[in-house]
Amino acid sequence: MRLIAVALLFALGACSGGSTEEKAPQPVALVKLARAEPAAVQQKVQLYGVADPGAGGNVVLSAPEEAIVAAVAVPEGNPVASGQIVVRLAPSPAARLDITKAAADARAAQLAYARAQRLRADGLVGNAEVESARSAAQSATATQASLAVRTRALALRSPVYGHVESIAAGLGSLVAPGTAIVTIARAGDLRGRFGVDPALARRLPRAAAVTITPSGGGAPFSVPVLSVDPVVDPQTRLASLLVRLPAGAGIGAGEPLSGEIVVEGSSAAPTVPYAALLDEGGQAYMFVVVAGHARRRDVTPGPSNGGTVAILRGLRAGELVVVEGATALEDGMRVRTR
Repeated sequence: MRLIAVALLFALGACSGGSTEEKAPQPVALVKLARAEPAAVQQKVQLYGVADPGAGGNVVLSAPEEAIVAAVAVPEGNPVASGQIVVRLAPSPAARLDITKAAADARAAQLAYARAQRLRADGLVGNAEVESARSAAQSATATQASLAVRTRALALRSPVYGHVESIAAGLGSLVAPGTAIVTIARAGDLRGRFGVDPALARRLPRAAAVTITPSGGGAPFSVPVLSVDPVVDPQTRLASLLVRLPAGAGIGAGEPLSGEIVVEGSSAAPTVPYAALLDEGGQAYMFVVVAGHARRRDVTPGPSNGGTVAILRGLRAGELVVVEGATALEDGMRVRTR
């Protein structure tokens, strides 16, 4: 009986060992790796702006007296030379009446002065009467001369070389004295104003340059940055970057501009191929390989030139990141390299 019991125990043990299930093998992903290395990344940033009048500002031509717009010699948007007539004005009916009255008053005052002189020669009036007549004649003549000067000034001429930015009154319009009629933008004194991200504005190097592409066509050109205004516009939430536009660029005030500037990032930040960067719901991440396993790491990307990207937070220099095969990975998965 004892021998039978021992035999049964061996038989049961054999049956038990034969029914043990083997564990399923853990999946292994085939990936390609790259090492994070500290390096400066040059990032090209697209800028948009507008051409503004420079420090000299615009020139405004106003009506010297009440007048009617008789002719427009240079329409809006056209170039104008220094001394060239832009708009011709004609005296209004009231102004013509003033001119006629001033001429009549001047003639009458001159005649009165001549008569006073003759009367003094005859001993009929004294010097005081003659002096009063002379003063009245001078005043009337000065009024007439002033109106004549204002009438000649009705031909509004540009005092500078530039282009006509705007004409505020149409043909036949009646304008009051001092009304701004023409606005002229000076040539060669334009500045480009671009909106930039405030964080980017603080990182711009002193010798930065903007490459501008004219909206009307033409070859791109580069100009140095004049200044950066860090004050943020409350509407656009952008700071302002200023450049001087060359006179021969063929750009007018108010014209939209597009440009590009190269910004170099910090050389202390680790950089990796851009292919290593993934995104989930707006959160950038990548897989770092540690001891043969892929570990998900949330990161903050910095400047990028399209091929490489600097990682500002979440990655250390020297770590290995997955650049191919990352989309099939899960956190903790074993990997082997190609």
